[in-house]
Amino acid sequence: MLELLGVEAGYNRTPVLKDVDLSVAPGEVVTLIGANGAGKSSTLRVISGLLPARRGEIRFSGEAITGLRPHAIVRRGIVHVPEGRRLFNDMSVRENLLLGGYTASKAERELRLEEIFALFPLVKERERQRAGSLSGGEQQMVAIGRGLMSKPKLLMLDEPSLGLAPKLVRQVGAIVERVRAFGVTVLLVEQNARMALNAADRAYILQSGQIILSGRSADLKNDPAVQAAYLGVEGKAA
Repeated sequence: MLELLGVEAGYNRTPVLKDVDLSVAPGEVVTLIGANGAGKSSTLRVISGLLPARRGEIRFSGEAITGLRPHAIVRRGIVHVPEGRRLFNDMSVRENLLLGGYTASKAERELRLEEIFALFPLVKERERQRAGSLSGGEQQMVAIGRGLMSKPKLLMLDEPSLGLAPKLVRQVGAIVERVRAFGVTVLLVEQNARMALNAADRAYILQSGQIILSGRSADLKNDPAVQAAYLGVEGKAA
């Protein structure tokens, strides 16, 4: 479905991604983990067209999408849910969701809304509330629901657990699984390595803009180097 082949990118003269190779197959949940500044969010920005690739190629469903504008990439089925949720706080939950389906007809938007409400019943309960009045976990559901309103083939989630209370972080993995059951492939960027590895089928580890390790999540959870660098002492029991 998605392939990055030797992708390099940066900001001004500062390189951020260096020869990144990455793939996501249909139906998978793949996670990208690493420390702050490793290049995780920049990888998503390159895929979604917000940051130009300086070298390499990005392919989606067999088509080269390198250099396409963000709106053209969305139309091909890739949706990016950014870090920090970025809802319109003074608008209702329903209004925020409808913005995600701006390319669809009114009738189609209503059908998609019902699908989102079935996926996230709590969002249905809050549909008339101001988005800014919701808890962090509820806002994250709305942000993901807004992304799903455009019927993506691939949903990219950037730090969905950021700023959530520990008990809510555990719910993020369940939300990711619900999205996959909805028929959507997921590329997940996370600093919370434990949650990410538990939620994903495969993982890539980024360090200083380069992929230094990849494999099945179950294997990486038991890798001593991964445990020491990303899971801490408790990683040995993961």
